[in-house]
Amino acid sequence: MTRAARTLGGRGLFAVALLALAALARAEAPDALPASAPVVDAPLALAGTLAKARNSGRIAIGYRQASLPFSYAAAGKEPVGYSIDICRALAAAIGTAVNRALALQWVPVTPETRVDAVVDGRIDLECGSTTNNVERRRRVAFSPTIFVAGTKLMVKKGSPIRSFRDLAGRTVVVTRGTTNEKAMRDLMQRFGLAFQLTEMPDHDESFAALASGRADAFATDDVLLYGLIAERGGRGAYDVVGDFLSYDPYGIMFRRDDPALARVVNDTLHRMAAAGDIERLYERWFLRKLPSGASLDLPMSAQLATILETMANTAE
Repeated sequence: MTRAARTLGGRGLFAVALLALAALARAEAPDALPASAPVVDAPLALAGTLAKARNSGRIAIGYRQASLPFSYAAAGKEPVGYSIDICRALAAAIGTAVNRALALQWVPVTPETRVDAVVDGRIDLECGSTTNNVERRRRVAFSPTIFVAGTKLMVKKGSPIRSFRDLAGRTVVVTRGTTNEKAMRDLMQRFGLAFQLTEMPDHDESFAALASGRADAFATDDVLLYGLIAERGGRGAYDVVGDFLSYDPYGIMFRRDDPALARVVNDTLHRMAAAGDIERLYERWFLRKLPSGASLDLPMSAQLATILETMANTAE
């Protein structure tokens, strides 16, 4: 039994729905192959991303500049984070599969550009905080789930906003191209709420809109809100409030119709789960101090623990 299994004492908010959705995602994912499929070293005929990597000697990794603690970078430095560490492991596994050491090419992407960057071949793996949903799976493939989040609201301390029901007449900022934008538009329509929705190109600018008073609330994934608060020393200045307004399982994006790459990604993550590597990365980025000295102190959810346990049990 892994340490993740021992964290399942509580019943997660989405635990039942998670298992059904995870099964649905596996059934719908066009590139998913059995976890038991072997990863072979340097097959005689390579195709898709593996052939590209073998021929070029590099793998292009898309990263986010402000999705702490998943993927972020200071000026002039290589990106770091939970998703980045997972993608480094995937890149190493791809190198083994093509029997060649691969250089890592770092390519910054935004919520608006990330899907197109995968589709048009600018990046081979997208390593950020991207939700695996049906709409995106029509264009790209996803790894097994590496994190589970949900939309919540960040407000300044003392704000009268405590839930989405308090948003009437207010201004809410979202990051353009995210599932949170859609969640807030759906919420507005479903409940007839008259609030103004403002879009910004990345999370830093969305946070700045809230901090400056141009917005009354910032809606995005809860874990990203906690990361922004921790990184900016805002524990005494901001609150994350309300119920979850969406369900957002994160995955690593890569190109569709590339079964060899899908096999490497799938098998590698299952083996990492079985070895406890993903749990250790979780502890590194969510429970210990970040490079800045701040800490999220965010225990693993029951939903993610269930996913990792399942992955571990189905590894070769």
